[in-house]
Amino acid sequence: MLEEAKVIAADKVVVRFSGDSGDGMQLVGNIFTNVSAGIGNQVSTFPDYPAEIRAPQGSLGGVSGFQVSVGTNVHTPGDSCDVLVAMNPAALKQNVKYVKPGGVIIVDIDSFKESDLKKAQFQTLDPIKELNINCQVLEVPVTALTKAALADSGLDNKSVLKCRNIFCLGLVCWLFDRPLESAIAFLRRKFAKKPAIFEANSLVINAGYNYGNNIHASVSTYRIESEPAKPGVYTDINGNTATAWGLIMASEKSGRPLFLGSYPITPATDILHELAKRKDLGVKAVQMEDEIAGVCSAIGASYAGNLAVTSTSGPGLALKSEGIGLAVMAELPLVVIDVQRGGPSTGLPTKTEQTDLMQALYGRNGESPVCVVAPASPTDCFTMAFEASRIAIEHMTPVILLSDAFIGNGSSAWRIPDADEYPEIKPHYVPAEKQSEQAWRPYDRDEETKVRYWAIPGTEGLAHRIGGLEKDYTTGAISTDPVNHEKMVYTRREKIARIADDIPQLELIGPADADTILVGWGGTYGHLRTAAHELCNEGHKVAFAQFRYINPLPANTAQVLSGFKNVIVAELNTGMFADYLQSKLPELHIERINKVQGQPFLVSEVKEAVKNIMDRHNC
Repeated sequence: MLEEAKVIAADKVVVRFSGDSGDGMQLVGNIFTNVSAGIGNQVSTFPDYPAEIRAPQGSLGGVSGFQVSVGTNVHTPGDSCDVLVAMNPAALKQNVKYVKPGGVIIVDIDSFKESDLKKAQFQTLDPIKELNINCQVLEVPVTALTKAALADSGLDNKSVLKCRNIFCLGLVCWLFDRPLESAIAFLRRKFAKKPAIFEANSLVINAGYNYGNNIHASVSTYRIESEPAKPGVYTDINGNTATAWGLIMASEKSGRPLFLGSYPITPATDILHELAKRKDLGVKAVQMEDEIAGVCSAIGASYAGNLAVTSTSGPGLALKSEGIGLAVMAELPLVVIDVQRGGPSTGLPTKTEQTDLMQALYGRNGESPVCVVAPASPTDCFTMAFEASRIAIEHMTPVILLSDAFIGNGSSAWRIPDADEYPEIKPHYVPAEKQSEQAWRPYDRDEETKVRYWAIPGTEGLAHRIGGLEKDYTTGAISTDPVNHEKMVYTRREKIARIADDIPQLELIGPADADTILVGWGGTYGHLRTAAHELCNEGHKVAFAQFRYINPLPANTAQVLSGFKNVIVAELNTGMFADYLQSKLPELHIERINKVQGQPFLVSEVKEAVKNIMDRHNC
């Protein structure tokens, strides 16, 4: 422990909360994040759930974590943390490797009895020495102090112990100079229907904060620098909630009611939960009996004129494949949200990967092209959910939105946009002149874009049938003619290809005269951008580009990437996007950085891999 505590000023700091899955680490992490976002800090979070459902209390397999980085220029939750809160020995053992040398570790010493140490497989009764910890360790009797604060509350012992996490939150708020008012307001909202629980937590968070004041000379405290933020209303938002809100904005901007047909599956279920709350905005969210029913109900809603959505994760996307093929054949707008997780099969339900890319691109029978997009961050989930909806409606096609567990569960500070910041979505309705002449056929299309017109049932003169059998290009009647089939296959393919004219260009970040570019897609954005930025600061010229539009690729993709000798694609799989990019642009020399561990990249490992590749090529 340091002899004299100091105040550390930093542009960003990282805190990691850890304990048993029932210790409320996600709750206090979310509150701390919300408070920090509310005072203008940028935030990035990483909720790290255990893979086991209710592992034995105090065991290594049951540790739940929540890491958050707050400050300025924050793009990742951080490779390591400045402060670790460990509610028991198992949490300390599993997470001490993430603490920076000289950082602060707060432990509930009341939970470090001999029986607790044995559960965490310690060999001695001195875990600090056994783990060779080189940090400032603050041993706090959290359990005893929580009980003392609530001695007169009238709560039973079980309810009292559930407040231990809030005591630690108060102590961390003191450590980082966070205002308690915002945290207490959050607690008041959460426990609005349980006033006794709110009062107890209010007492305990103040007790934790006051305890910090009383021991202020023991450990370092932190002052986080901040930058002026764009005026507006800020909140902390996770990717799944942002996705749901982006769909609502798209419904508003398109004038089409929003329908979600879904089946619960980790880590996508929160989208269903959020939309189920929004009946006040006209949202229809239906929990179906299985994944197939989810996609088929959405297809029916699309035919009826809704902005139709179905949400799932990897195993569910496989089950929906036949339904998506029907939407391709019927040329109906459909948004399919896949919050990717570790696979195959049920795999790693609570962990993150990018291993569904090939399934999204090709995982259907026949020639079945769809548009594929991928948000880059929790807040970008709002924008890309809106974009997926816009493309689906304006181009009459299924669109697969590839989120992932890291950004779906993770959160960032977000300025709530004004409605006029997003464009009007223009459904591709049957033109009025075709209605009046009654000259319309179900597969009439705009020859410039190849987009079929959308006929809303009940519109006079537009009675029609569509389905899964091949259709005649001209009449829309069922056709088995081989030449017609080939024409329809190429038409559907061309329709997707021409979406490239209606999406943003690929953005190049960093030095355009570099020989090497680091490329990623989707939710790896924060780690890869930070790695590229730090490499440049260290004297290595590395440009950076992140793909959010995957099929089709942005129109300038070849132009941007062909200017670099080495294209390094980093992704959380065995090289799916690298293979896809190579197939589209065979002239490129593509190197690969891959990780398939159920965990996001560390900035440090990306930097090391890039430098190794550059050394090989003497860049």
